[in-house]
Amino acid sequence: MKQFISFIQKEFYHIFRDGRTLFILLAMPIVLLILFGYAITTEIKMAPVTILDYSRDAVTRSIADRLMASEYFELYRYSENQDDVQALFRQGKAKLAIVFPPHFADDRDSRVQILADATDPNEATQLASYAAAIIQAELWEEQRIEMTTLADGGRVTPVTHLLYNPQMKGAYNFVPGVMGLILILICALMTSVGIVREKEMGTMEVLLVSPLKPLSIIVAKAIPYLLVSMVNVATILMLSYFLLEVPIVGSLTLLIGISILYALVALSLGLFISTVTQTQQAAMLISALVLMLPVILLSGMVFPVENMPRLLQWFSHIVPAKWYIIAVKDVMIKGVPLSGVLKEVGILLFMAFFILVLSVKRFKTRLE
Repeated sequence: MKQFISFIQKEFYHIFRDGRTLFILLAMPIVLLILFGYAITTEIKMAPVTILDYSRDAVTRSIADRLMASEYFELYRYSENQDDVQALFRQGKAKLAIVFPPHFADDRDSRVQILADATDPNEATQLASYAAAIIQAELWEEQRIEMTTLADGGRVTPVTHLLYNPQMKGAYNFVPGVMGLILILICALMTSVGIVREKEMGTMEVLLVSPLKPLSIIVAKAIPYLLVSMVNVATILMLSYFLLEVPIVGSLTLLIGISILYALVALSLGLFISTVTQTQQAAMLISALVLMLPVILLSGMVFPVENMPRLLQWFSHIVPAKWYIIAVKDVMIKGVPLSGVLKEVGILLFMAFFILVLSVKRFKTRLE
């Protein structure tokens, strides 16, 4: 046991004496979280809006004030006619236009017209949804909408409620994705590079003649990166909660347990990569291409998996980050208990066991 602890201490010395490695392990998670939380976001704020108000009554002024009070819109100017609105769209000075018909307050069948610049379809859809929700909320408060039944021949106005993320913040989606990316980066990449570095420097032979068994050597190398990754998970959770205002609704213990399980999958992948590469450059390249790119592109972190072709949807099933991100979202944002994420936890357990057994077998084979 004393020799085993000495091996763990040696790995910590390797980590802390290398400034670049230390930066990747401790600073990169913070940088990525800030980038994904603020710079790379699907949220749209302070979009320029023009208002064409043919009615000019108290109700339309109240709706306009409420729109401009939100963080999503800012008034560019009031338009005089439709030609003015079209000119602002062509010049790129307005992203959205709100048109109130004449006698809006008196005519209960009148409708607000929302015009959006759809050169960016996603942006147009999101802005129109924001505006429609704000207008509908104001009309309810003004008692402009009457709910009737279909049997009475009236119209039923649907009311939309956005569950779990009512403000549609992009951080709710990116924080679990960043956690998955960081654990792959630290556990898989650094573990593979660390073991391959031992081979390149010729110190692996020294380790092999030690009294420790190969499995103990592997575990001793993995423990420091596992501990550092848990520090990063704690850092990400604190920053997301206090800085990005992403709630932790579910069990924190369960969330950390799932993160540890995913870290073990990543460590096993790093170990496997170290058994099939001979240089640090090759280990870094394989880790980046085979692990990091699928996390970004196929895990649902950036692009919805449901919108992908069938072949890519099938391929996404073997990406561990997909199941981790689903589980983290369910526990962290929805407050789902363990029984609600048993499928994801089971898949991650199977992946960790299968890859670890395969890696240890290849490692022993290489030792012989």
